[in-house]
Amino acid sequence: PKMPGQDTAARAYSCCFSQGEKLWDALKISAYVFSTGLLLFTAVVNSASWFMQNITLGNFWQTAWLKFYNWMEGDEWTIFLHGAALVPALAFWGFNGILLVADITGKPTFITRYRIQLGKNDPVDTKKLRQAIYTALGNQFFISLPMLVPMFHIMQWWGNTFSKELPTFQWFLVELSIFTVIEEILFYYSHRLVHHPVLYKHIHKKHHEWTAPIGVVSIYAHPIEHIVSNTLPVMTGPMIMGSHIVSISVWFSLALVTTSISHCGYHLPFLPSPEFHDFHHLKFNQCYGVLGVLDYLHGTDRMFRQTKAFERHKVLLGLTPLSESIPEPPKKAE
Repeated sequence: PKMPGQDTAARAYSCCFSQGEKLWDALKISAYVFSTGLLLFTAVVNSASWFMQNITLGNFWQTAWLKFYNWMEGDEWTIFLHGAALVPALAFWGFNGILLVADITGKPTFITRYRIQLGKNDPVDTKKLRQAIYTALGNQFFISLPMLVPMFHIMQWWGNTFSKELPTFQWFLVELSIFTVIEEILFYYSHRLVHHPVLYKHIHKKHHEWTAPIGVVSIYAHPIEHIVSNTLPVMTGPMIMGSHIVSISVWFSLALVTTSISHCGYHLPFLPSPEFHDFHHLKFNQCYGVLGVLDYLHGTDRMFRQTKAFERHKVLLGLTPLSESIPEPPKKAE
């Protein structure tokens, strides 16, 4: 006969074993993503570094940085504003400016062919768009910019941020990996937090007014959400690492362009797939993270994995839209 509690213990053991397997699978996926990305990025960077060193007969980036540093007369606050605010803002609005032309005019058709949610934002509602742009600008000027003040003092305390010597490409790769892991963890859990019914109604619902998002919507959010989910996850890595301002500038720019791609609504050739986060806007309770590793671990991507969107969640290496090569199944007749 079974001892009392034996079934409960067996179920607990089975649950723990299942979680252990899931954790191991998530770690393997994470290792694969990071190692592949790092290998590719290292190859590109080393090739570029060799080109700069041998073709231009000198360390191009080091020379350019010193010229800029001297032009700014070593004024650390001005240098910090240029690197942490101006350059990322130009990257964000430059990229989104191109997308906005397609969103508003439907041209060039080359871009609009790659729309994920067919028939949505075709063209975009100009009233909603105007509100999104105003909110995005407000968040940048009145939230992100003031948050750079304490960050500046933290970076000054580290003493490495304004060094005349740039970090090596290899060290930047290490930093980039750490930044990505920190952002994934902080964004995933803060994002799930604002989906709690108590917080969603008052905070996160604003961002989800767009069930078919566009690029600029990436920072269309309530001020509290913009602080907790958008800004702090990106700022924390450089503050922990005491990174150089050039590394910070590149990281902030990459983060803003990447989140714009995730929200843009177009699955464009040779760019990261936005299917994962677009599905989140469509279904609300799936795909909370950036990389998808924590979603896999917590099971918050199960519905996504059963859809055609999951099959399309890859880098498009051709010119045929994935909505055509992997179309949605025809709807059943009622």
